[in-house]
Amino acid sequence: MRPERDGVLPVVRAAELDRPEPTRRWLVDSLWARANVGCIGGPPKVAKSWLGLDLAVSVASATPCLDTFPVAEAGGVLVYMAEDAAPVVKQRLEGLCRHRGLDLAALPIGVITAPSVRLDLPTDQRRLDETVRCHAPRLLLLDPFVRLHRINENQASDVAAVLGYLRELQRAHDLAVTVVHHTRKNGGTGAGGQSLRGSGDFFAWVDTALCLHRQRQRLVLSVEHRAAAAPDSLTLTLAGTEDTLHLAIVDDEPEDDSHPPATAAVDLDTAVLDALRRAGTRGLPRDGLRQTLRVRNQRLGEALTRLVTAGRIARHGELWLRQPVPVPSPPYTPPEPERERDVGS
Repeated sequence: MRPERDGVLPVVRAAELDRPEPTRRWLVDSLWARANVGCIGGPPKVAKSWLGLDLAVSVASATPCLDTFPVAEAGGVLVYMAEDAAPVVKQRLEGLCRHRGLDLAALPIGVITAPSVRLDLPTDQRRLDETVRCHAPRLLLLDPFVRLHRINENQASDVAAVLGYLRELQRAHDLAVTVVHHTRKNGGTGAGGQSLRGSGDFFAWVDTALCLHRQRQRLVLSVEHRAAAAPDSLTLTLAGTEDTLHLAIVDDEPEDDSHPPATAAVDLDTAVLDALRRAGTRGLPRDGLRQTLRVRNQRLGEALTRLVTAGRIARHGELWLRQPVPVPSPPYTPPEPERERDVGS
């Protein structure tokens, strides 16, 4: 590299640039790249905050996001939830932890409790920068973007200034920045990151876009990366009890599955029996079976009904258990009548 002179930008020959480290490419495998910026987008009430908190718990605990995507580089997390009260945030985090068998108190998740953080104000920019410097998180989650400023989201210069600050924050502290943001009302269900509300600078800024939308009765997640291949779209649902609510991936079946092939029913029955066999005497609740098999609730119910009717499984409270296969008795064979013996005269 040539020595830098006043008024001349530093230049490095292309062959001398650092080679990327493949082992440090991902924060969450295939879902979120390491130390990048991006968003979780979607219309209201599509579980954007749930997905953000699932990502946060995964990074902090090194457990797979959505119970599927492994964490490549775990670390601390900072969360700012501008629209949710602190007790609600804690309740959701505790439910995610119960579902995964984790202790929230043992996880390095910090929640910023300031009443407001405005990233268009230099004072708050400095405060957030100092907070990140002190806690050194691997992931910063900001939810939602509309509560982080008072600018015009359709004004490119205003939006670019806020996003430029977040990019500087990411580079200065080597962390991932995830921003929850709304999509346009007329953005369409298949537009992905291009449907993000406001200036087009937002989509140009993101390295990763996780976009949620409803398709009829299904909640669909699409993934876009700037510099990597993305996984196929996923169908999600809020699963679990009130104390263990979490996002779960379900099988993505055709809309018209009212008459599935007979072989599919047989395969599902076998899968249910195998899952219950592995569970042994502990059994499994219905939600546990759905999560294990990734099957729609209707199809699972049909399989359970078939297996109960056949005497292969039984329900005990909230748990399903496999029943032993009865050993059929051998068919009854009447004894042969004794032959009369000839009596000599």
